[in-house]
Amino acid sequence: MLANPSQHIEQKLTLLPAEPGSYQMKDANGKIIYVGKAKNLKNRVRSYFKQDHDGKTAELVANIVDFDFIVTNSDKEAFLIENELIKKYKPYYNIRLKYGTGYPYIKITKERDPKMALVNEVKKDGGFYFGPYPNVYAAQETLRFLEKNYPLRRCNGFQGRPCLYYNMGQCLGPCWHEVPKTEYDQQITRIKHFLDGDTKAVRKIITEKMQKAASSLEFEHAADLRDQLKYIDETVESQRVLSRDTTPRDLFNYYLDKGWMTVEVFFLRQARLIRQFKRTFAIVGEADEEVTSFIQQFYAQKNIQKPREVLVPKGIDTKALSEILNVPVRIPVRGEKRDLLDLAAKNAQIVLEEKFRLMQLNERKTTGAMKEITDALNIPMGHRIEAFDHSHTQGVEIVSAMVVFDDGVPNKDLYRKYKIQSTHHADEWAETQEVIRRRYSRVLKEGGDLPDLILMDGGEIQLHAAKEVLIDELGLINVPIAAMVKNDKHKTADLIDGNTEQIVTLDKQSEGFFLIQRVQEEVHRFAISFHRQLRSKHSLASRLDTIQGVGPKTRQKLLREFGSLPKITAASIDELAAIGINEKLARVIHLSLNAGEHS
Repeated sequence: MLANPSQHIEQKLTLLPAEPGSYQMKDANGKIIYVGKAKNLKNRVRSYFKQDHDGKTAELVANIVDFDFIVTNSDKEAFLIENELIKKYKPYYNIRLKYGTGYPYIKITKERDPKMALVNEVKKDGGFYFGPYPNVYAAQETLRFLEKNYPLRRCNGFQGRPCLYYNMGQCLGPCWHEVPKTEYDQQITRIKHFLDGDTKAVRKIITEKMQKAASSLEFEHAADLRDQLKYIDETVESQRVLSRDTTPRDLFNYYLDKGWMTVEVFFLRQARLIRQFKRTFAIVGEADEEVTSFIQQFYAQKNIQKPREVLVPKGIDTKALSEILNVPVRIPVRGEKRDLLDLAAKNAQIVLEEKFRLMQLNERKTTGAMKEITDALNIPMGHRIEAFDHSHTQGVEIVSAMVVFDDGVPNKDLYRKYKIQSTHHADEWAETQEVIRRRYSRVLKEGGDLPDLILMDGGEIQLHAAKEVLIDELGLINVPIAAMVKNDKHKTADLIDGNTEQIVTLDKQSEGFFLIQRVQEEVHRFAISFHRQLRSKHSLASRLDTIQGVGPKTRQKLLREFGSLPKITAASIDELAAIGINEKLARVIHLSLNAGEHS
């Protein structure tokens, strides 16, 4: 699809310099939705509006209302600024990595009396590090095996007498005498050989012990020895041996199709392929730019350690990336490393093709359903719905709740609960105005993201109340809003368009209608559960407050220990006294609550 840029954008395009830099695309609300970098800003930014696009790029361009740019002195500066802006603004159309690996390492400390430990971070402290290991439990068991068979120090140092571990043969004994450095060095050499894959002798010994234990009907001991072999295999031996070159390397390759990319990462340690990492995402820029951005963000994650060398496919600007990472970045052209690069691309292709198959199954239920709703309301395609509902019992414990759906999927991290303060009786108008005012005045104050659609669980009253606050008080004239209308069976029937105030009917068998139903049921459930939680809490408090001698601290203690009024009532006097209440008060509480139950 070819873009049709506004006069404002056309004018700004003519002012773009032919210099390196970073550019920021903005939507109608001034929100940054994409950050990119370019060797030539003029050519790169113009390409969005002067070329035909499809997929996610076409969607991005359709939402661009304005753009800014920052000129830099070099590609390296453009890389760095792009990375910082992505971290700061988290633009919707940029790839975003959120999680580190969390895989552990086995470490031998650099001390006069060294010891072994399992750690999550590699530090420049002179110690020896092995890993990372994808199977955490196997790594733990392998460490235990090493401590038993290749002991170093397990105690806290000299204490004038042998420690328990020394008596068990799992410590060299710095707790009571000086251990020669040569003895440590010899043991560390054995450990290194073992973790580098030299396990034949050890495996032979363990196998013989396992067979002997099985013959003696010591099946539990035999099973433990079998597990030891398995852990050795998972942490040491089942890794592909590459060569005698033990330089730590990370290898990146990708597969691109239909505007989507899968990046495959191979981790090469101790001349072995120890694990892999993959991520799939839609892209809007050039493939080499997206891969470069991915690699930058990848090493910015917590607990991702840079290797001594990074291998990438042809097309990547290795010089600029090497300067940013402070690590040599190379393109393999032949041999074993080239074969691994091809293998990574093959794995990436398999992952992406599987992704497409799953997308076809899920798209109708998520983004497809969202598009049905936005099309029916005649508003731009969006991603986020925020829905509101109220709950109370005869005007008591009035609460409101908000749920959030991103691309048709609940985002529970963004759910919010509200205790209504403006009214003490059932008043949908006041309740709606308070919660809308509190929610979006805060969003504006904090510079947060506005939703693409607001849904009110109710009819015209809630719709009009919400619009009055949004438009008249907060000036949010461009935020679409609609009301979910229920039928006589209290089920979702239609929508009321907040702009036209006309009834909008969705196909009752469509995914869009099913999404509206899910939203309505979820916000109703969330509001009801919050209301019941408060009602139960206050009911418990009120019953306990009537008992002489029970103050706030005692009430909290009872609630914390027993959790509910029925459980407190069912507790014996001894059980009540056991939590720190004097026996006389425990007796009063027990008799008062049980008298209330029987009455």
